[in-house]
Amino acid sequence: MTPAPAATPATTPARSRAGLQLLVLALGFVMASLDTGIMNVASNDLRSRLGLSMSGLTWVVDGYVLAFASLLLLAGSLAQRLGARRVYLAGLAVFTVASLLGALAPDGTVLIAARFIQGAGAALFMPSSLTLLMNAFPDPRRRARVLGVWAAIVSTSVGLAPSIGGLLVGTLGWRSIFLVNLPIGVVALVLTRRVVVPVAARRTALGVFGHLLGLVALGSLSFALIEGPARGWDSAPVLGAFAVALSAAAGFAVRERRSGTPVLPAALLADSRFVAANAVGFLFNFAFYGALFVLGLYLQTARGADPVAAGLQMLPAVLVLPFGNMLYAKAGPRLGDRTALAAGLVVSTAGYLVLFLLLSPDLPYWVLAVTLGLTNFAGGIAAPAMTGILMEAAGSEHAGIGSATLNANRQVGSLVGIAGMGAVLTGAGGGQGGAALAFAMAAGVLGLAAVIAWAGVRNPERRG
Repeated sequence: MTPAPAATPATTPARSRAGLQLLVLALGFVMASLDTGIMNVASNDLRSRLGLSMSGLTWVVDGYVLAFASLLLLAGSLAQRLGARRVYLAGLAVFTVASLLGALAPDGTVLIAARFIQGAGAALFMPSSLTLLMNAFPDPRRRARVLGVWAAIVSTSVGLAPSIGGLLVGTLGWRSIFLVNLPIGVVALVLTRRVVVPVAARRTALGVFGHLLGLVALGSLSFALIEGPARGWDSAPVLGAFAVALSAAAGFAVRERRSGTPVLPAALLADSRFVAANAVGFLFNFAFYGALFVLGLYLQTARGADPVAAGLQMLPAVLVLPFGNMLYAKAGPRLGDRTALAAGLVVSTAGYLVLFLLLSPDLPYWVLAVTLGLTNFAGGIAAPAMTGILMEAAGSEHAGIGSATLNANRQVGSLVGIAGMGAVLTGAGGGQGGAALAFAMAAGVLGLAAVIAWAGVRNPERRG
């Protein structure tokens, strides 16, 4: 008798369980990504069916963003204090129940409340999912592959969300965009309890005052960036929100330096990898979401596409992301995260520079599509590499607050990018000239991110 025949059955269930854990930990992100993308498509139907004002419609979309961004740091600390799996399950449950509330909403007020609750649920499960992923795949080389596959699943849901949303709204009405979350949420809850291994909680002090300051700073900043374009950047509410955000951020910084229970552990802030990954996360989302916002306007205002055609023409900019993620899953463990991240950012920088130089009324669509595709394919390599660097720096001890910090930085980066590039576009009179300047800004931002990635990530490269 030999042990070989018995090894195969033992290995197959282990691999199957690992794959199931990966899928389960991606489901929360998939649900939130689908919900956000679908909501953009459903806005007009929501407005007409519920009689929403433009302000009400804005808060249906942005209430989620505000709650999500504000609560991320607190959620990351709760994951460490209470256990990541417990907080992940709580976030899934909150998001699922809020989706049911949204589907049954009789008016705009209830719907806006449901969106705020959804944002709170997403804030709970997003940092926790990365903590659980790190715990499930402790080997750095295997974790790099898993991060690539995980990112590809999430990116695919982001790319397909507008098409799924259009189909749901067109056939079943706006309530279906919330009902679609219910089976996903229930399946995720059941499978998480069955296949995801808990992470031990650490009974550390929560630092309530520090979290309160962080919540106020992030919430006020998000409010100002969301409302600035509509109310005017010099309006009293927006200027007041910026002042509150600045004051709360200053108070947070002072409290962090003096407190024995800081929100962000000193060991993390002293690690150049952690600092670099967060800076890159902010700049990456600034460029990606800002450029995507400009692209949609450019296709309609300068190239004459209607909204449906513009949506289809934007697909190459989004659907390439999972292919970049999958390439990272294969090549990342051999290249090392530092090289993969810097290389991806450099190629993306070059892509936006090419767009800045070539943009003209006579530019064929296929050139625009290919350039955008290559640009964001490289971004698909950079994104999971950035996450891998951060999670390795945070380690299992600080995984919850580490991933929450990255998510918060990326969320604020998206808001600042959209606001900043929108201002550039408006200042240049819109059209082709404004789009070209915005793409040049994206190139500059990503070039800076590449320098920070290469200089800040000093750990030795892993090679196979």
